[in-house]
Amino acid sequence: MIFEKVHIDGLLIVKPDVYEDQRGFFFELFNKFKYEEAGIKFDFVQDNISKSVKNTIRGLHYQIGEFAQGKLCTVLKGRVLDVAVDIRYGSPTYGKYFSYELDDVKKEQLWIPPGFAHGFSVLSDEAVFMYKCTARYSREHERAILFNDSDLNIDWRINHPVVSDKDLKAKQFKDIEHDFIFKREGNQ
Repeated sequence: MIFEKVHIDGLLIVKPDVYEDQRGFFFELFNKFKYEEAGIKFDFVQDNISKSVKNTIRGLHYQIGEFAQGKLCTVLKGRVLDVAVDIRYGSPTYGKYFSYELDDVKKEQLWIPPGFAHGFSVLSDEAVFMYKCTARYSREHERAILFNDSDLNIDWRINHPVVSDKDLKAKQFKDIEHDFIFKREGNQ
């Protein structure tokens, strides 16, 4: 298993060892000890799965306070563009985003710690998306940023997005509160 850092501090791409033969494949979806060795020292308390059709965009979502969530994202079926936006005020990459294609072939994962808004777009005919969360869902603590915010300028790689009414009413990036403050030395 390989844990690969990216240009935004805190995000990790997880590349599992996949064993394939004539029967199919096997890989570890999660191993607490390996993830802890890589610096992901969170307890996961909730698993979520969504099924979406092509051109769906879900996000950009996050939770605040004691319900701030880290997410370990993977695709069980299909292909998505997974997106994380740094919302840690004072971070050198505040307001920047990282996008990465996840699919059911490579079986890679994206680790998104608390302090990021998260969303994805569906590139295949349908996708089954799973993410492990470090805090439970709380409607009172959930927040969202408008997926097509011009300040973020995210390339979702689709032309005619299918978006929920709720996500269409999300805030502009410039209007979000500074709920996460960046701290040096990996203490976000």
